[in-house]
Amino acid sequence: MNFVSTKIDYAFKKIFGSEESKEILIGFLNAIIYDGEKTIEYVTIINPFTPDQVISLKDLKDTCLDIKAVLCDGSVVFIEMEIAGMTTFSKAVMYNLAKGYNNQLKIKDNFLLLHPTIVVTIMDFIFFRDKADVINPFVFKHQEQNWEYPDEELKLIFVELPKFNKTLSELETLADKWIYFLKEAGRLDDIPESLGMVAEIKQAFNFANKINMTPEELERVEYRAIGLQDQKGRIAYAEQQGIIEGIIKGEAKARLSKAIAFVMGFLEKRFPDISTATTSQIENLLIEDLESVGENLLDFNSLEDLESWLNSRYPN
Repeated sequence: MNFVSTKIDYAFKKIFGSEESKEILIGFLNAIIYDGEKTIEYVTIINPFTPDQVISLKDLKDTCLDIKAVLCDGSVVFIEMEIAGMTTFSKAVMYNLAKGYNNQLKIKDNFLLLHPTIVVTIMDFIFFRDKADVINPFVFKHQEQNWEYPDEELKLIFVELPKFNKTLSELETLADKWIYFLKEAGRLDDIPESLGMVAEIKQAFNFANKINMTPEELERVEYRAIGLQDQKGRIAYAEQQGIIEGIIKGEAKARLSKAIAFVMGFLEKRFPDISTATTSQIENLLIEDLESVGENLLDFNSLEDLESWLNSRYPN
């Protein structure tokens, strides 16, 4: 067997967001949101995925690839696979949550029609760097006393795949098995026995099996995989450039501090009565200007000479 990676958004939506994969989505959501309890019995997938809806990379970029579903209790759920972080990631998640809640109403004051909104974000990167948990749920709570808001209307759930390091033999919960499937399916040659025992996961593997895909679907998966890899590379490059720029800025700041300390140390020894205004003027000079002052230090026989030199070149 040969399975596609669930991290490819085209494949992810085919597995979880098609009309034929409702049982898969129900099993996954029960595991991630409700700790394996069979709370969800039925879902309605909004704008379900069909193989013919995406035909090119341009269309893939323009098509909403999130999965939106309505649960049996009316709750609205958004599920998304994110392969790389970006500076606006946290704001985008909050926007999706607020938009999903707000868009339920056509008449603004008919608030009784509002149902809870949940955003489940699966990430192939680490977002909460100082936390070890793989699944992190968020709801509204009292800022100081930590008790929950009376109506659990809004909920965010983050699943960070890179933090999950359990082997097959270490899988304990239903959530463990689903996360293992999400992270490792593309690397497996067969369905592991412990995962195949879960009917919905076995069905998900069948959807991910390349042998069950048409040549057109396989081409789209490959095409999208290349596009997503390029996207991830661009983001990584941008982050690397940001780090390099930060180092350069830090080195420039250190160089400036050393130049100020050198010039002021020399001037304070030579002119103990140097004024606060002159000191402030020197400390606010650019590195190039400070180096110019340093080159002329021995030419200043008095404070007046220094002040005249500064005012002639860098007037207030």
